[in-house]
Amino acid sequence: MKMSFRWFGEQFDSVKLWQIRQIPGMVGIISTLYDTKPGDEWDLEAIRGLKKQVTDAGLALLGIESVNIHDAIKVGTPDRDRYIQNYINTIRKLGSEGIRLICYNFMPVFDWTRSDLAKPRPDGSTVLAYDQNIVDRIKPEEFFNRMDGDSNGFILPGWEPERMARVKELFELYKDVTEEKLFDNLVYFLNAVMPVCDEYDVNMAIHIDDPVWSVFGLPRIITGKGPLHRLMEAVPNPHNGVTLCTGSLSSNPANDIPDIIRSLKGRIHFVHMRNTKHTAPGVFEEAAHYTSDGSLDMVAIMQALVDIGFEGPIRPDHGRAIWGEVSMPGYGLYDRALGSQYLLGLYDAIKRQKA
Repeated sequence: MKMSFRWFGEQFDSVKLWQIRQIPGMVGIISTLYDTKPGDEWDLEAIRGLKKQVTDAGLALLGIESVNIHDAIKVGTPDRDRYIQNYINTIRKLGSEGIRLICYNFMPVFDWTRSDLAKPRPDGSTVLAYDQNIVDRIKPEEFFNRMDGDSNGFILPGWEPERMARVKELFELYKDVTEEKLFDNLVYFLNAVMPVCDEYDVNMAIHIDDPVWSVFGLPRIITGKGPLHRLMEAVPNPHNGVTLCTGSLSSNPANDIPDIIRSLKGRIHFVHMRNTKHTAPGVFEEAAHYTSDGSLDMVAIMQALVDIGFEGPIRPDHGRAIWGEVSMPGYGLYDRALGSQYLLGLYDAIKRQKA
């Protein structure tokens, strides 16, 4: 297992690479070219520059999160093949630089969705939270302003202002896209990129929808065990795999995460570890990684990862805002660093017990 940290680049992130390097057990970075628009082909020199920054800091660039997918591909418009070719060219460039992992999602219009980016907790920390009752009272075109107003001045991943300015247009674009059509367009995309993934040994790892139900009537298709297996069977190439996100899966408490992990042996390429606390149907907030702070059995989840022999990149996902830190919501230094140590402690203990 390779412990990693998500980093958005020195122009966009409050956290510095030298700080990440000092976290015990931290070996790599998951990053992106944050200012590249969905659909654009990535610049090779920019990829090399990012990789050099990371390696000069004494870390490895373990993967990209994300090479965002253009809406034409998700909707299946006549020009999608042009954007797929750009994606193929980007995979080729990443692969030529030894980058073997791409995390991506296939969610329409909105990426991850929360009703609150700074919900206070009893200990004085704040967390990302979701309440369907609040979301139901917000108009889609007003949602970005709500998110942007609570972002601490940072550009949120998946909520880029230039794209969100077109929300009404995007909803119109997706009006006839059903779950079946979205799934078919995903399979079309993956079948198109698999040959270059085979050539360069690059793993495509789809992120779970967040949350795992329809928001504002938009289709969601990567929601649990059944849909994940359907996708793995539709595109059986081993380079087609999963970003196993415990937080996204746990938005539906019926998802048995250890069972899902064991059922996907060999197809989990990347892991996001996050704890959540549920208070009612459709209502949850994020918690410290420590098991007792939330509703997830983090010990059982780590045990399942050890049982299937998972050795890929893993990262502590969204953290609380603690100790007065001001950062991109969910992506501060302190709580994610604490979370990484808890996860490494679990991993070491389970591995030693297993030996």
